[in-house]
Amino acid sequence: MAESLHRKFELDKIRNIGIIAHIDAGKTTTTERILYYTGRTHKIGDIDEGNTVMDWMAEERARGITIVSAATTAFWKPTTGPLEGVEHRINIIDTPGHVDFTAEVERSLRVLDGGITVLDAEEGVQSQSETVWRQADKYKVPRICFVNKMDKLGADFFATIKSIEDRLGANPAIMVLPIGFESSFKGIVDLLSRKAYVWGSDELGAKYDVSDEIPEDMKDQVETYRNKLIEKIAETDDILMEKYLNNEEIVPEELRKALRRAVIAYKLVPIYAGSSLRNKGVQPLLDAVIEYLPSPVDLKEVKGINPKTNEEETRQLVENAPMAGLAFKIQNDPHVGKLTFFRVYSGTIQAGSYIFNSSKNLKERVGRLLLMHSNQREEIQEAFAGEIVAIVGLKDTGTGDTLCDEGKPIVLEKITFPEPVISLAIEPKTKSDQEKLGFALKRLMDEDPTFQVKTNHETGQTIISGVGELQLEVKVNTMKADFGVEANVGAPQVAYKETVKKQAEGEGKYIRQSGGRGQYGHCFLRVDAKPRGEGYEFVDAIKGGAIPAEFIKAIEKGVKESLENGILLGYPVVDIKVTCYDGSYHDVDSSEIAFKIAASQALQSATKKADLTLLEPIMKVEVTTPSEFMGDVIGDLSSKRAQISGTEERSKATIINALVPLAELSGYATTLRSMTQGRASYYMEPSHYEEVPKNIIEAMLAKSTFTGRVSAQ
Repeated sequence: MAESLHRKFELDKIRNIGIIAHIDAGKTTTTERILYYTGRTHKIGDIDEGNTVMDWMAEERARGITIVSAATTAFWKPTTGPLEGVEHRINIIDTPGHVDFTAEVERSLRVLDGGITVLDAEEGVQSQSETVWRQADKYKVPRICFVNKMDKLGADFFATIKSIEDRLGANPAIMVLPIGFESSFKGIVDLLSRKAYVWGSDELGAKYDVSDEIPEDMKDQVETYRNKLIEKIAETDDILMEKYLNNEEIVPEELRKALRRAVIAYKLVPIYAGSSLRNKGVQPLLDAVIEYLPSPVDLKEVKGINPKTNEEETRQLVENAPMAGLAFKIQNDPHVGKLTFFRVYSGTIQAGSYIFNSSKNLKERVGRLLLMHSNQREEIQEAFAGEIVAIVGLKDTGTGDTLCDEGKPIVLEKITFPEPVISLAIEPKTKSDQEKLGFALKRLMDEDPTFQVKTNHETGQTIISGVGELQLEVKVNTMKADFGVEANVGAPQVAYKETVKKQAEGEGKYIRQSGGRGQYGHCFLRVDAKPRGEGYEFVDAIKGGAIPAEFIKAIEKGVKESLENGILLGYPVVDIKVTCYDGSYHDVDSSEIAFKIAASQALQSATKKADLTLLEPIMKVEVTTPSEFMGDVIGDLSSKRAQISGTEERSKATIINALVPLAELSGYATTLRSMTQGRASYYMEPSHYEEVPKNIIEAMLAKSTFTGRVSAQ
């Protein structure tokens, strides 16, 4: 890379943005166009040809989807408005659209200042668009919407905007109107400037015509929507509202400033349109990123907790504040080893310096600093507030850890990730694979917080868990490609959980007398049901020293181990409160191990009386099918214990929304294809956990008893 990308920019000239959307809405294609028009690449990458810059993994290119979020830096001089010709730096993260890789979206949104939501003009707002929109709401990320694929058959700009209002609850500010639609789409009219942007003379879309000549048949529509836009912007600003009500003229510059404030305060979402694949409409979108999305200066500060005082503190997002930032992603690079992606919120960070990990209370050395462009990198010596860089050399820092100045510690808000809902057994094919497997799994767990590995002590099997089958399939392929591990994989299993429904008590007494010193542990435990999703709680309610404090820890350990290994069918027990309220001890014979065993016995006894039941993951499923197959699809879903929550018509298709137990969805893609002549598609994401019907639990218990008997023989 000849020219250094690391030029120091004023903070107000930096934009940290992410591109988020449903699978196949055109995120990566849009990013590829942005890189081409900003001069970062000299050739437009194509997903179908497998030569995109942002989807660089072999697995991504083979499947034509984004799996890991990729970061890059580009530079853009706006072509219109008051910032025309002023160079800005845009740090871009292209995120996956597939729900199995939702962790990538979650962690990217946590460190971004703004986002572009890409929507398919024919499909409108789809399920994953809704999910990522809610994730962005959680982190209060201001957004711009880009209605992509305006050239697609069935494209409907206004229907898409209606779905933005209805399904996302957003307040859209229509900034442009499309000139033509489907095959006749050729450009847009900017409502504020009343200028027409027409593409066509240049196949790559880098050159386009801008004129004051609006197509004759659009003039009335442009005025109508321009007035609506002015009214919407004026509603967010008292001074403009007064001018508007008094019929005074509001100049475009005032409207732009007010709109910027409204977008940053998340009162309005500007809407743009285009067709990334046909190279139309991307440059005005880039102008809008600079014009309306926030710079670090607009966000002013980041909040956190001082680990010494446990009180809230803030950091100004400027270079001369104490250094603070968030490690939001770990990636293993075959050339440089472990990369820690890092957003610098305040201060500066130097290569070769020491920094403090306040989340884990330890010091780390920054080996090298890299500026990333997808999987290429440029070494830099220093990074400043507002930048996104990769650090080489951090050993113990994980996703969501805060790195800061040791003298001024702060812990920033962590990143929350969804629970795994599906698992499968994996075993190495040969002895040499056995050694490599542990190393590969550890690396993959570091990279992806939703990917978990456990060992089943009874069977000796290694169990990998995640949020979807595709995610696990990709992990197994990555192990083979990147780590050379050949493994046999079992069929996917549903991640059930166990819980109790009422209060009950149990006693555990462990006494062993042998020649020398004996073993004595005795405790009483009470279990209570907790609301769904609240996890596990242990309460020490021992009075009068019935059990010495040093043995309480052993009791808690025994309880925790038993809960993890399950009681009914070997699945983890959740949403339970365990209280240790009485017991006894022996001055000589009592030991930690004795109390641990007693706690396990007491817990078994109490939970069996507490109406122990099984919980299963319920998936939110959205099936898009041609209308003539709707009856068959609904009938099939009903046979899978589905709750149909509604249907809606969208162009020539019917969308069926349902809640379905994951256990019933094995091989559903094949079933759906054969039922609809291959014309239907479906999307699913984890929704919640629900109690398994009694008859199914009984069947599972009978099966486990039978298989246990067979294996015993």
